[in-house]
Amino acid sequence: MVRRVLVTGGAGFIGSHVVDDLVTAGREVRVLDSLTPGAPDSSPDYLNAGAEYVFGDVRDSELVERCLEGVDAVAHLAAKVGLGVDLGDIEEYVSHNGFGTAALLGAMHARSFAGRLVLGSSMVVYGEGRYRCDEHGLVAPGPRNPNDLAEGKFEPRCPGCGAALSTEAVPEDASLDPRNVYAATKLHQEHLCAAWSRETGCPVTALRFHNVYGPRMRANTPYAGVASVFRSALAAGIPPRVFEDGKQLRDFVHVRDVARATARALLAGPAVPGAFNVASGSPHTVGEMAEALAAAVGGGSPRPVVTEEFRLGDVRHVFASPDRAREQLGFRAAVSFGEGIREFALARLRTDRPVPAGISESENSPQGFRNDGAIGWRGGGETQ
Repeated sequence: MVRRVLVTGGAGFIGSHVVDDLVTAGREVRVLDSLTPGAPDSSPDYLNAGAEYVFGDVRDSELVERCLEGVDAVAHLAAKVGLGVDLGDIEEYVSHNGFGTAALLGAMHARSFAGRLVLGSSMVVYGEGRYRCDEHGLVAPGPRNPNDLAEGKFEPRCPGCGAALSTEAVPEDASLDPRNVYAATKLHQEHLCAAWSRETGCPVTALRFHNVYGPRMRANTPYAGVASVFRSALAAGIPPRVFEDGKQLRDFVHVRDVARATARALLAGPAVPGAFNVASGSPHTVGEMAEALAAAVGGGSPRPVVTEEFRLGDVRHVFASPDRAREQLGFRAAVSFGEGIREFALARLRTDRPVPAGISESENSPQGFRNDGAIGWRGGGETQ
């Protein structure tokens, strides 16, 4: 039975909800989080007082080794997220996501860790979604031509005959084709964890999160998810800017469902290794999401504007098959699109605030903080 869990990135958007579920389930939880880009003496005000907190960097292998003491399972959610601004971000992504994962695995090896590892991966590892041509069957279109995009031709075409394609839900055994730096680092994380699993015999569950949204998302930054970008625009009275023609299909999955899937993977007995889509199973277009969010905010909120702008690293359609997660992990999303969007429209987005009451600095927790009333076993990571 899993009793003690280390959650890297556990002060962040997804991680903090996972911590809440684990504490509610009666598990002892240690969080390792760097709280970037906030100042080192600040933290969100939603931190669960039932967990222990160490604020430091997951790339610090000595610190990670100390944090692994007494741990039965690890949820690795620490990551630099989002598409990025340009290739100037490449070193940061590789350092945080690639080297950060390597440092964690090295520390686990040094500790002779023999428990389970749950990795927060992403649907971006698929690249474009799953496409079918009437003549050629399943096909894998290459990156879209910038000239086509500039002319408003957004749909991929069959690489064999140039015909229009239909799109389907992506299963976990689909070929992987990361299309940007962030995607490449998420796939690298999966490969590193798989190599560690083969060497140690310990189980790894890679959860490929689709477009996660909900309370505690970080307010608008260049790295924010599209839901957060639209929500921040509406809060400022600015029309959300929808790229391309707004008909890009995505699977928007609520953060509470994502947290529940992660906790299930951590606590299931026995462990359930492998890769799993964590998705709602009900795709919507980006334009639909923007319109639904504007309607839910209400109060004369500005309507979204379809701009036909594009980013070369973006893909056209990608949404998931939830079948494997349902059959093997016992996970089914519970929050509907309408319910989730209505809640998100009124939710406060994340800002960095002073350390909340009940969380105090500890001389026994290097570079960090712990809860005075928590579990008492001693020990960061980036916020996801």
